[in-house]
Amino acid sequence: MNNNQEQKHHNYLSILFIAIILVFLGIVYLVILQHQQLVRITKEGERLTNELALSTKNLIEMQASSSILATKLIQTEKLLTDNTESLAIERKRNDDFENQISGLAGTIGILDKVAKTDPELLQKYSKVYFLNENYIPSKIKQINQEYILADKGDQYFQGDALPFLYKMIGASIKAGVDLKIVSAYRSFETQSDLKGQYSQIYGTGANTFSADQGYSEHQLGTTVDLTDAIVAGTSLNFKDSEAYLWLQKNAYKYGFVLSYPEGNSFYVFEPWHWRFVGVELASDLNRAKANFYDWDQRKIDEYLVSLFD
Repeated sequence: MNNNQEQKHHNYLSILFIAIILVFLGIVYLVILQHQQLVRITKEGERLTNELALSTKNLIEMQASSSILATKLIQTEKLLTDNTESLAIERKRNDDFENQISGLAGTIGILDKVAKTDPELLQKYSKVYFLNENYIPSKIKQINQEYILADKGDQYFQGDALPFLYKMIGASIKAGVDLKIVSAYRSFETQSDLKGQYSQIYGTGANTFSADQGYSEHQLGTTVDLTDAIVAGTSLNFKDSEAYLWLQKNAYKYGFVLSYPEGNSFYVFEPWHWRFVGVELASDLNRAKANFYDWDQRKIDEYLVSLFD
């Protein structure tokens, strides 16, 4: 091999060596790059793993908290339900108590009302029940003179019943009927004198139309003898008058009833004799087509509380 060939061979080897070195260095560089990439990936994986672990831990804690909250919510709902039920029970107790108080107050009011109402005012007289000489109706008041028949003097009526009498007469006047009062309250002594006069004239026949003292409804102060300007007195002719027909149809609306209708067992028919017994009782008697003396006294007494309503 000549020098020229040797030189070429030497250059070729040098170039080959350099190429090998370069390839090795390239491989080393690639290995280093891959290692660095692997390290970064590994660190990122560790970071993600740590984050996942932390997230898992937080999720577990959140689930635990959620479970605790759910338990507390159930407990709160149960407590609320219990409180609601307790409140409902308490309200019912309060309502029941208020109803009891109202009922008691109503009962007391009724008892007080009955206690302040004269029980004599709904008793049956007319040979059945007796009023002694000391009985005088409470709150007795003088009747306005315009409602009294001429020459009949002053007349008096029970004070609580007087407004009902005025309303009835006022309604009759509006209907074109001029009712007049012949007689109202009579004392025990007045009735005694009157019965004595009738007995002297009619003898025992007076018992058919005049009550003995103590048995007259007039002593109660809630009874009136009514007439009109045409009949002008207590006469059977009054039964044929427009005034009597009006009373038959309307008197009960103001609490008045006819004490002695035709066929009664006490006295002769007295179309002029009207007694105040309260609107409720008078209306019920009218609906039942019954007379005051037809009903049992215990039944009548039940209306005492509503006598002046």
